[in-house]
Amino acid sequence: MSSQNEIEQIKEFSKAIKDVRNEIGKVIIGQQQIIEELILSLFAGGHCLLIGVPGLAKTLLISTLAKAMNLKFNRIQFTPDLMPGDITGNEVIEENVTTGQKQFRFVKGPVFANIVLADEINRTPPKTQSALLEAMQEHEVTAAGTTYKLTEPFFVLATQNPIEQEGTYPLPEAQLDRFMFNIWLDYPSFEEEMDIVKTTTVMHVPDVKKVIGADEIISFQHLIRRIPVADNVVQFAVKLVHSTRPTNGSIQFIKDFISYGAGPRASQYLILGAKSRAAMLGKFTPDIDDVRAIALPVLRHRIVTNFNAEADNVSHSDIISRLLETK
Repeated sequence: MSSQNEIEQIKEFSKAIKDVRNEIGKVIIGQQQIIEELILSLFAGGHCLLIGVPGLAKTLLISTLAKAMNLKFNRIQFTPDLMPGDITGNEVIEENVTTGQKQFRFVKGPVFANIVLADEINRTPPKTQSALLEAMQEHEVTAAGTTYKLTEPFFVLATQNPIEQEGTYPLPEAQLDRFMFNIWLDYPSFEEEMDIVKTTTVMHVPDVKKVIGADEIISFQHLIRRIPVADNVVQFAVKLVHSTRPTNGSIQFIKDFISYGAGPRASQYLILGAKSRAAMLGKFTPDIDDVRAIALPVLRHRIVTNFNAEADNVSHSDIISRLLETK
């Protein structure tokens, strides 16, 4: 790091994340890996796509995260009849009490929050999906020719149900690419589920303290951008992403199972995620292990498998894990 001040900020950041995780741990039992990846994504300035069956406390997790960080939280339930205006906001006609004239007034939609939970994003048509995805990319909303900036920090957590696929609108590859992490939420272990039942069937409601605010989060996001990265770490990340592309020089199993590999955005997110993870651990620069640790959630939704992979029951995770073994 370039200055003593930034070294102190790294230490503050590491402590703040520990405090946030402790507060979330009062409400959410287990799921430590999921919590870590959500926090890393938020501080790296990315968004997350969370895939898991209903009832695994996705909404509770993200609302608790918002409470611990003192951020405004909104949940949008995506349905087939949801319109873009239901997300971004609408213009309404109202009468001026003084003059009696009618005028348009923009009423902001639920996307105007710091943390937005887009529940079952694949249940709504592409027109509505794209309204949210534009807000994610540009951090602004345009309505009736006027552009409105979204409140910073802005973080979207979209969820999908992996079981029911009837009547859904799968996100196109270009839109999936806008999510930094693709996180798979699994069932809790037997011991964790025992603890869940014991703690959620009593009167006691845990008190989640606010341990960090919006200004501090923005400051830490800028700090992460300033963290230096060695060339060998950047080289490892770019080589890893290049390895997912089935070209003449590719590894044989990549040629066998992948139609299209990850794009340059994957390399960017690997480095940003590695920086965020290094700072979380109190390190002043990321190493190759930090890139390896986040490779699965970064790459999982960015590779397109072919019929051979489906026929041989080879998943995206299997391919990435195998690829990491060769590096």
